[in-house]
Amino acid sequence: MTTKLLFEPVTAGNLKLANRIVMAPMTRAFSPDGIPGDDVAAYYRRRAEGGVGLIVTEGTAINHPSAVSSPRIPNFHGEAALKGWAKVAAEVHAAGGKIIPQLWHVGLERKIGALPNPEALPVGPSGLNLAGEQVTEPLTTAEIEGLVAAYAQAAADAKAAGFDGIELHGAHGYLIDQFFWERTNKRTDRYGGDLVGRTTFAVEVIEACRRAVGPAFPIVLRFSQWKAGNYSAKLVETPEELERFLAPLVQAGVDIFHCSTRRFWLPEFEGSELNLAGWTKKITGKPTITVGSVGLDSDFLIPDKEKSDEDNLERLLERLEREEFDLVAVGRALISDPAWANKVQEGRTDEILPYTQQSTSTLY
Repeated sequence: MTTKLLFEPVTAGNLKLANRIVMAPMTRAFSPDGIPGDDVAAYYRRRAEGGVGLIVTEGTAINHPSAVSSPRIPNFHGEAALKGWAKVAAEVHAAGGKIIPQLWHVGLERKIGALPNPEALPVGPSGLNLAGEQVTEPLTTAEIEGLVAAYAQAAADAKAAGFDGIELHGAHGYLIDQFFWERTNKRTDRYGGDLVGRTTFAVEVIEACRRAVGPAFPIVLRFSQWKAGNYSAKLVETPEELERFLAPLVQAGVDIFHCSTRRFWLPEFEGSELNLAGWTKKITGKPTITVGSVGLDSDFLIPDKEKSDEDNLERLLERLEREEFDLVAVGRALISDPAWANKVQEGRTDEILPYTQQSTSTLY
């Protein structure tokens, strides 16, 4: 098994990267009062020094009172937070890496009374949580327009702070995904309706971000079929439906799709071995990022010993050689070992520090 292909320079959209390894966004919540400090900058720099080609930050709060549910999740607004993020970007660049922030609003995944703004009610397209239960009133058109503007301002701030692009979090049942999903979007105006109609909010966010950053600044969209706590959820059931879903997002200005699955080796639809990233690239022609248990010998939360790390990597490389996708996101393996990429490239896989739950208790 040779990992050479993983570590060749690659251009994805307007991103010129040293290799195909992406650090997946992972919430760490080590930013008191929403402000990333020197320890956060050092954390990301270590991953760049460890050989990661592109870093996607943990989810960061757009400027909306109910965007996130912890005062330790970093903001992407306000002078102090943006100054902290500018230092993060500078540190990563000094180590030779590239970095983009993930812009986030959790929508109805936030509970009533949650910090940092307990008085702010959670919001969603129809006021429904992922179980389909009514929690709050549906968003008004004016409120939706305010959210679109908040995403665009965060995108402009990312460019001003020296980042290399942005990622919009449209996966896992958070706000943008709540507009995508039929169970949580029962609207009858332009933001609801059929599969294409339910992409309208995301389209307006993408278009507003594009206007804010110009034509060359990379925009990545992360999307998924599964939702938090509902791994069997589906936005689409067939390749034809996926094509209908993706077309308006491409037209709006997405450069790269980050296709979130729990296990990268599982096919997305019957009759083909392609995973979600593979189908998305085939349909759109856009670069894609695959993700899902890369470099781990256990599934997310559930032990799964059917494969070893070497089997895992071999399956990944076979798909990469077939050009099913362009970039490979690694998550928890990079929490436990910031030098994971260098160790894989140098054939020192026996030296990789294994991921454990304890790995998340410190920011290193």
